[in-house]
Amino acid sequence: MKPVKILLRLLQAFFVLAGVALLIFVMLRIIPGDPVTTMMGEHADRAAIARMTAELGLDQPIYKQFIRYISGALRGDFGTSMSLNKPVSSLMAAAFGNTLKLAVFSALFAWVLGIFCGIIAAVRKNGLLDHLFMGVSLMGVCMPVFMTAMLLQYIFGFYLHWLPITGIKSWQGFILPSVALGWNSAGNIARLVRSSLLEILQEDYIDTARSKGRGQTGILVVHALRNAMIPVITMMALQFSGLLSGAVITETVFSINGIGRLAVQAITGRDIPLLQGTVLFSTLVVILGNLLADCLYSVLDPRIRKETDFVFGSSAAEGAKPSSEDIEPTDQSSLREEG
Repeated sequence: MKPVKILLRLLQAFFVLAGVALLIFVMLRIIPGDPVTTMMGEHADRAAIARMTAELGLDQPIYKQFIRYISGALRGDFGTSMSLNKPVSSLMAAAFGNTLKLAVFSALFAWVLGIFCGIIAAVRKNGLLDHLFMGVSLMGVCMPVFMTAMLLQYIFGFYLHWLPITGIKSWQGFILPSVALGWNSAGNIARLVRSSLLEILQEDYIDTARSKGRGQTGILVVHALRNAMIPVITMMALQFSGLLSGAVITETVFSINGIGRLAVQAITGRDIPLLQGTVLFSTLVVILGNLLADCLYSVLDPRIRKETDFVFGSSAAEGAKPSSEDIEPTDQSSLREEG
């Protein structure tokens, strides 16, 4: 991806982040009720409520509150949590470690299982394994995460006593939440790998490779799988950014102190600074994940690189048009050269 393209995407990301910051700020201010009264209780002393309101700056005009909020966010200071009485930045930093571990384990489980099942299903098209793997993947896509989590807790935690039900005191505590969170992603990846691989196997350059006497395994690994994985890797990057932004349901069910559970605590406690911080952090992670997915797509797919060079490079200035050879897969051109 050209630097100009990256700069444009970063500019778009800035406006998206600013829009989300403004939206969450306005929404939290128009919700009925006083957050300080909710935090301290209805029977709290009025003087104490007024003092706390002044300390949090909620008695200032709305535009001053927004300026204070934005200036602090640009410095990485999201204020102090109203319910936990700790800096929001330190709370998110402590919770992000658990969310990162959960995201990595879940992503590895989803990617390995999804790619393996997708390849086997494509190779054994309309066979027993194809129907079995696609049925299991469909179940993973359709089942809600909380249902999968509670089912795993009952079978492996309550009934068999193999794994802990809640908490992450050891590495074993990550197994059930990783499977519960990654099963849905694995189902999506498996179905995408299968459909993409079946489409690639119908291309002309695959027939050319077969006519040259190449084996099925070599064709699958060297030519078909390489091009079929382009949209899959893009999906993987987007999935990982979503996992990093906080798995709200999984972290809540398994009592994991992560970004998602922190956001739930902020919502239930009407903790405005904490909720603003978690939402902005999640938005930033998703935006960076989308940018990474775009960069990966342009790096892995030569057709996108050629189109990008045509738009932002010298070809655009000279008024040239990309030829058909520029947008063909690399494997096809390499096979022609061998012939």
